[in-house]
Amino acid sequence: MRLDSRRLRWAGAAGLLAGYAADQVLGDPRRGHPVAVFGSFASSVQQRMYADDRARGAAFTATLVGAAAGLGLAADRVTARQPLARWVVTAVATWAVLGGRSLTREADILHAQLADGDLPAARRQVRNLVGRDPSQLDAQELARATIESVAENTSDAVVAPLMWGAIAGVPGLLGYRAANTLDAMVGHKTPRLRRFGWAAARFDDVLNYLPARVSGALAAALAPAFGARPREVVRVVRRDAGKHPSPNAGVVEAAFAGVLGVRLGGANVYEGEVEDRGTLGDGPPPAVADIHRASRLSSAVGLAAVGLAAAGLAAAGRRARRRA
Repeated sequence: MRLDSRRLRWAGAAGLLAGYAADQVLGDPRRGHPVAVFGSFASSVQQRMYADDRARGAAFTATLVGAAAGLGLAADRVTARQPLARWVVTAVATWAVLGGRSLTREADILHAQLADGDLPAARRQVRNLVGRDPSQLDAQELARATIESVAENTSDAVVAPLMWGAIAGVPGLLGYRAANTLDAMVGHKTPRLRRFGWAAARFDDVLNYLPARVSGALAAALAPAFGARPREVVRVVRRDAGKHPSPNAGVVEAAFAGVLGVRLGGANVYEGEVEDRGTLGDGPPPAVADIHRASRLSSAVGLAAVGLAAAGLAAAGRRARRRA
């Protein structure tokens, strides 16, 4: 039994690496993406369960996250004595929940549009990344919006799923992505969703608490490759992260600001309302060229994260072998 456990952990580690590689090579399919299918299903459930009530929203969140995690648990049980099958299932699940390649691809498209001076195209394109109103944003503000989204989603769409995959296997991968998707769907503080989406938003905050700080730490560790000092990045995070309304996004955005030597944050417009998200970093406002640097930093953090996650599972496998 212990030998099976060791082999399954090694298969899980290899599956995380293979799924990460698949995401980097293939990205997200344009049609039929598993996350999009889940989102459509969640929308139909929401229509049936919606009420302007926190308890109903909590039931909605628990039902859908539980279903996703339960599917992962069933896959784990089916492959409990089949390391090769566990590797395949983990690889497919990891590819399905990661969004690193699509994130950097969107950033690269925006970089090219802004470099060409095509503001109308960039304002349309940035809607794929942010929820703020881009209609009046200039090139500098579009660059800021892009970099902030790249920073936050490096944690949400890359580091966090990898960490939960290392901690809880396929159930962790699928359960995390379900929770994060529900937060994106109903976690916004609109009058209609303020109560119903409360549970989804808070649960997502809990799940992302540690991954956001790991993302910030990895960005700080990689700072020398971008001409910055880790100590300065840590100083910026400690000073500025709390200014952001999100307990997790502020950490990652402040870390990226420190590494890139730019100033992020400020006032954003959401559905006609202005929200001040604080000022993060000491440098000048980001330039268009900084988008490419942010994309490179995101890729580097993702690569470090998958190495860390796989190493953690492999180490657990070695401990199981010594106990056998």
